[in-house]
Amino acid sequence: MLVLLSVTVITIDERAGSHHLTSGLRSVANDVFAPVRSGVDSIVRPVGNFFAGAFDYGSLEQENAQLRASTGRLRGQASLNAGAEEQLRQITALQHLPYIGNLQFVTAQVIEDSPSNYQASLEIGAGRDSGVDVGMPVVANGGLIGQVTESAKQTAFVTLVTDTSSRVGVAFPSGGTGTVVGQGPGHPLAADFVSSQTVVRTGEVLTTNSYQGGEYPAGLPVGRVTSHRLSASSSQQVIRLAPAADLQNLGYVDVVQWIAPP
Repeated sequence: MLVLLSVTVITIDERAGSHHLTSGLRSVANDVFAPVRSGVDSIVRPVGNFFAGAFDYGSLEQENAQLRASTGRLRGQASLNAGAEEQLRQITALQHLPYIGNLQFVTAQVIEDSPSNYQASLEIGAGRDSGVDVGMPVVANGGLIGQVTESAKQTAFVTLVTDTSSRVGVAFPSGGTGTVVGQGPGHPLAADFVSSQTVVRTGEVLTTNSYQGGEYPAGLPVGRVTSHRLSASSSQQVIRLAPAADLQNLGYVDVVQWIAPP
């Protein structure tokens, strides 16, 4: 009985138009039979939609194609926005690197990286015209990433600390010294020439030292100790480190305008 009344209400709803009597009746009936009508609608409506769809298939296909295109554009825009936000985050972070102190620097965008099994380098969009010269340290959020090894008018190449040719003099928090050596992309850094008497702790950060002849200003984070042990001869320690900076997600870097004194 309730189903029959609900179907009647649906019929009234479809045919009533703006007539006051049926409008009032429809309003009251909707309140009374709303729960039942909802269930009947779910059965009756698809039947009508099926027949309508048979005639409007072409139109629906076109609308779906437009919807897919719009969705693709929105996804693309969202991806671009996310990329812009990440670039802004990196640039903002580079303006507030505490270990640079009062040193002058040039912020540059990474144009291309060219890692191989043995070489690790970046090309940046700043060169001699911007004050970038060979020998200058390059840093990112976290610490040292490498050194400028070639400089043109508007671009420069940076050799990363992971490159097998990289050598960085470092200081330990305990006061010892050593040399951090690159072992190739994807491999940990190694610390050589570390005395067996040097106190080393896992997790501590090694920084550039300021000894005479050093190629870097003091205090730049280089790497975090991940493991250490005495060598077989017990004359020095075998130490492995992770780079202090994230070398996998570099969009922008700072070139520190500092050249080692002769």
